[in-house]
Amino acid sequence: MNNHVTVLEIDGNALEHNLTYFKQKLNPKTKVLAVVKAFGYGSDGVQIAKFLEDKVDYYAVAYTHEGIALREAAVKTPILVLHPQIQNLQAIVKYRLEPNLYNFKIFDAFLKLADEAPLMNYPIHIKFNTGLNRLGFWHTDLPKILSELKQTNHIKVQSLFSHLAASEDLEEKDFTTNQINNFAHIVKQFYKHLGYEPMLHILNTSGVVNYPKAQFDMVRIGIGLYGFGNDTKETSALKNTHNLTSIISQIHLIKPGETVGYNRAFVAKEPTKSATIPVGHADGLSRKLGDKKGYVLINNQKAPIIGNVCMDMIMVNVTKIDCKEGDEVIIFNNQEMLQHIANISETIVYETLTAISQRVKKTLKL
Repeated sequence: MNNHVTVLEIDGNALEHNLTYFKQKLNPKTKVLAVVKAFGYGSDGVQIAKFLEDKVDYYAVAYTHEGIALREAAVKTPILVLHPQIQNLQAIVKYRLEPNLYNFKIFDAFLKLADEAPLMNYPIHIKFNTGLNRLGFWHTDLPKILSELKQTNHIKVQSLFSHLAASEDLEEKDFTTNQINNFAHIVKQFYKHLGYEPMLHILNTSGVVNYPKAQFDMVRIGIGLYGFGNDTKETSALKNTHNLTSIISQIHLIKPGETVGYNRAFVAKEPTKSATIPVGHADGLSRKLGDKKGYVLINNQKAPIIGNVCMDMIMVNVTKIDCKEGDEVIIFNNQEMLQHIANISETIVYETLTAISQRVKKTLKL
């Protein structure tokens, strides 16, 4: 049982608000795939999937074990595994997960498994590389893919998809439009020769905002679910879902000349009151937040982090704050605080969220 006093509260109402916001941008028949990989972007993928199960059409996870966790929690919604490995294919079938087959090595391995089992019309997904150059078949692989598919009824293509490289950057509009057009050309050939029409999807969160005409049959909402639209205007219309809180463990009175923390990084120039909080870089706080660059909120007032961020603790300056041991501490509870942490940490909000450690207790509240 996790009894860590540092808790990440997931705001269910904010999740639902964000999902509704994006649904309002979609055509009535466009399906929604919710991305719950990486523990639901640092929160709890299982709790989020259970909460959204009657509100979305699909889930996506990165790896097989993430999908297994959802199935073991009795999530019945279809689950796309974006980056399966050959050694996990038996488990994928066992838990009725749906693999993304992105090259011939894994394609042929799964086809062999399906033939030997045998499976019947098992749902698979095929990804095409249209410019991200990460995972996916090339358009030149089409003839071989189609030839192999026509020789079996053990698998069935549930969807064809690709991934945009710069959907949030309007200066890359020509490149993105070219990706979308290339994908459309590929699927046109696929439809022509396959004999049935799998679902199509290419848009992520920013794609939904910037390229609404490319919705195809389904869109994938990831960071948007969690309150960020990769654009100031869009983010302002969303609600923050991640709220990280802790408590004051101890308060110290520091005399001038005394130091705080490792390497004596903070030296008091005047009488200082410090508060120690049980959250550190092992919980996901970057060490770059030390030396007054980061802050927390205590009784609605900013308390700058002093000294270095420790593995399990931070110390903050509360000289001008009326507080006591046991009082609540807000590490972050809004988009502005999260963006500030990301900026100071020289990273993006994605990393700030997914860095939240699994030892932090997670709760979902309405």
